[in-house]
Amino acid sequence: MQHSPIKLTGVSKVYDSELVETHALSDINLEIAAGDYVSISGPSGCGKSTLLSILGLLDTPTSGQYLIDGIDVTSLDFNQSAEIRNEKIGFVFQSFNLIDELNAFDNVALPLRYSMKSRSADEIEKLVNRALEMVDMSHRKMHFPNQLSGGQQQRIAIARAIVHHPTILLVDEPTGNLDTKSGDMVMQLLADLNEKGVTICMVTHDARYANATKTQLKLKDGVLMQGKPAEKAIAEVAV
Repeated sequence: MQHSPIKLTGVSKVYDSELVETHALSDINLEIAAGDYVSISGPSGCGKSTLLSILGLLDTPTSGQYLIDGIDVTSLDFNQSAEIRNEKIGFVFQSFNLIDELNAFDNVALPLRYSMKSRSADEIEKLVNRALEMVDMSHRKMHFPNQLSGGQQQRIAIARAIVHHPTILLVDEPTGNLDTKSGDMVMQLLADLNEKGVTICMVTHDARYANATKTQLKLKDGVLMQGKPAEKAIAEVAV
């Protein structure tokens, strides 16, 4: 039986201001099984970014419980959250977020060099080279971001995200800054990684890419809708 590296129970997020109370997420119940490939879609302002931020320990819920690999991360302090995040979560962003002054190899090596886990230079080199091979970018490892196409930069960003073998890969609009051909190549790469066992949770506005994932989630006004492509209907998880 597969375990669930991600489990949210009754998670809500409320933003308070002097004039208004905004319910970004309402009573979210969600499990992501190991090896799943999940898409989250919905209109602008529906809570997608908030949910991804909570999953990535970049934000905290107002209420509810969040478990990563069985660890309750809901009430961790900043340093504890950073340690769990660096160990178990990989991020891929729409804007790549590569450092212009570093070549591809050094960009991919960043999570290893800033990890609390000590690694030798030889071990770092081996892990980085393996990640670059997985995204077919070994031949570009000495190139700088401005020497790479958008699709190549996103491949380097994916290599950086998987170099430390995270429990789950969180992907935010990975094709948003790419043309159709480059976007399709990146999506094929993600599908290949998932086939190799990488668990992926992706936010996307593109219905074509969402439909290609194993599990489709939809958010509307902070409420989670859940279903799978094989099912005839999408069942509402939270009301």
